Amino acid sequence: MKVGVPKETKRDEYRVSMLPVGVEELVRAGHSVLVQRGAGIGSGLPDEAYAACGARLVDTAAEVFAESDLVVKVKEPQPPELALLRPGQILFTYFHFAADRALTEGFLASGATAVAYETLRDAQGRLPLLVPMSEVAGRMSIQEGAKYLEKPQMGRGILLGGVPGVAPAHVTVLGAGTVGANAAKVAAGFGANVGLLDTSLERLRYLDDVTPPNVDCLFSDRHTIREQIARADLVIGSVLIPGARAPHLIEREDLKIMKPGAVIIDVAIDQGGCVATSRPTTHAAPTFVVDDVVHYCVTNMPGAVGRTSTYALCNATLPYVLQLAAEGLEAAARRTPAILSAVNIYRGTLVYRAVADAFGLPCGVLPFAG
Repeated sequence: MKVGVPKETKRDEYRVSMLPVGVEELVRAGHSVLVQRGAGIGSGLPDEAYAACGARLVDTAAEVFAESDLVVKVKEPQPPELALLRPGQILFTYFHFAADRALTEGFLASGATAVAYETLRDAQGRLPLLVPMSEVAGRMSIQEGAKYLEKPQMGRGILLGGVPGVAPAHVTVLGAGTVGANAAKVAAGFGANVGLLDTSLERLRYLDDVTPPNVDCLFSDRHTIREQIARADLVIGSVLIPGARAPHLIEREDLKIMKPGAVIIDVAIDQGGCVATSRPTTHAAPTFVVDDVVHYCVTNMPGAVGRTSTYALCNATLPYVLQLAAEGLEAAARRTPAILSAVNIYRGTLVYRAVADAFGLPCGVLPFAG
């Protein structure tokens, strides 16, 4: 199979979808790999490293898409890339379709097949291709929150850990999944007081056992959320419903009970955001203010730490890339339920229920499912 690796074009995106070792493994298995020149530069991976492992370097994304049966990316295709897709071609990447109707409809029109990192579930029900980036985003959320709490960034002028004689900040984390648990861990390490909210009592019991004393594990309901955000200097939104649009846990009127200069880091923005006033931002212009509350809603947070993120992501994706290349989508999906769960669009037909429900679109059935 011909596998293509284009350079990411989303603004401030420095990750690449394949390491040189991935190229080597594919070539050793008898496949050919096309890599766009400069694809790995943002992650500190020069073209020469890919060429030495057997990649054929090409100058443009158009060449990658034109020649590849399977294209492997990091972020959803941008409009110029949608125009390069062709019927039957497989694109393996993060899509987050439920947050973007235009992307969904554009991809459907291409006739290509979308295999989504974010909905791939393993035998234990985990999301192994979402976890590494969720770990990065969770840890980064506190790093970014600490920065935007500074007064020059329009924050409250609060040091997360305080100092002797001055109380530390209060951090509220909505959602105790991978993002939330990592955010709570780092915030606690800074010395902040942390309220970690979730609706799963089993998850809360586990985290209560393993987190330090300055983390309070709390059941998430409307009253507790409002009590917590009224106290919070920093709020981390880390709610996830796999493949579906995130629910709004903070409404516009709730901002009025928050402290002026408080900061919200809405990590759920990839899936539409869990704050009603959130809208996508970029690393170049990451924040905006609504009702005196600073909102940080960057849709590709891990892209800023490209080298760490690339290695973490590619370690997880490579086994699936190898299987797709070796067996093709249909055979791989029949043999491996995880790959079947990742198919969102098949040859121009929407087949993922949560995305269909998000936009009121018809949902088809995979011909090779079941």
